[in-house]
Amino acid sequence: MSNSIRHAGIVPASTVPPIRRLATSRRGGPRNKSGVTERIWRGAALMLLMLAPPAAAQTANAPLAYQQLRDPAQEKQARARMETLRCLVCQSQSIADSDADMAGEMRALVRQRIAAGETPAQVRDWLIQRYGDYVSYDPPLGRATIALWLAPLALLALGAWLARGSFRRRP
Repeated sequence: MSNSIRHAGIVPASTVPPIRRLATSRRGGPRNKSGVTERIWRGAALMLLMLAPPAAAQTANAPLAYQQLRDPAQEKQARARMETLRCLVCQSQSIADSDADMAGEMRALVRQRIAAGETPAQVRDWLIQRYGDYVSYDPPLGRATIALWLAPLALLALGAWLARGSFRRRP
């Protein structure tokens, strides 16, 4: 290399190291060597795919879920029956108070059956047959529900026995 080329700031191509291409992803942005960015995108896509079926399965409300019956006496019977039935989704609310879709469908079923001429007792029996004793706030006494009826009495007796023993020990 001559001194005139060096002083002019011109460097021959043979002395310049080759320029490395920056590592880029297919989208043109910088690529993380460990592939974390791609894993995040794949995870997000997977989550969207997992959430899509439940979102697509949302059903429209049953027609009588929020509409009252035309006959006020029948509507009064239906409302009274709805107050005694448990929402299977919420479990602590009656179907009259719950905003769950299933409670709306159950309200529609109660109204349809009352409008068809069934008595509230028949509607209750049909719902118990369909959903089980748990749907009623007042389950019938039977083999499956005996613990529901006897547990409070047994706990009350146990508490009285413990209190009696505690009071006897005091001088």
